[in-house]
Amino acid sequence: MMTWTAVLPALVAALLLTSWLIRRRGRPALRVALAANGLLLGAGLVLLVVAALAEPSSAVSLSTTPAPAAVAATTNGSALIGAAIAVAGSSIGAAIAVAYTGSAALAAMSERPELFGRAMVIVGLAEGIAIYGLIVSIILIGKA
Repeated sequence: MMTWTAVLPALVAALLLTSWLIRRRGRPALRVALAANGLLLGAGLVLLVVAALAEPSSAVSLSTTPAPAAVAATTNGSALIGAAIAVAGSSIGAAIAVAYTGSAALAAMSERPELFGRAMVIVGLAEGIAIYGLIVSIILIGKA
């Protein structure tokens, strides 16, 4: 179930190696890192499409009507993929929003420190995007 955790140390090592290479070699190493990221993104998209289009192995039968378990398994997988996309998209959107609003809030507070409360409210509203994605994913998982 948790086989991805075995790959986690390799990912951390690859990240550290990439940052070291970029500091040492400059632009050529950055191009190699971007090419590797592009290949990984393409492979991930291919796996996503294969997982979305694949039928469960229990769905293959001689009858023309699918078994209820096969229909439930297909629905469950689609709901989980949808929940993952909801969390990932909302988290990325919230990160971008917090980056922009946070930097603007710090710039405003450096000139007028009394704007702290208003600035934090704006940054908190940007963080709410991630909470909405989490709520959508909980609803999708509950329906699965």
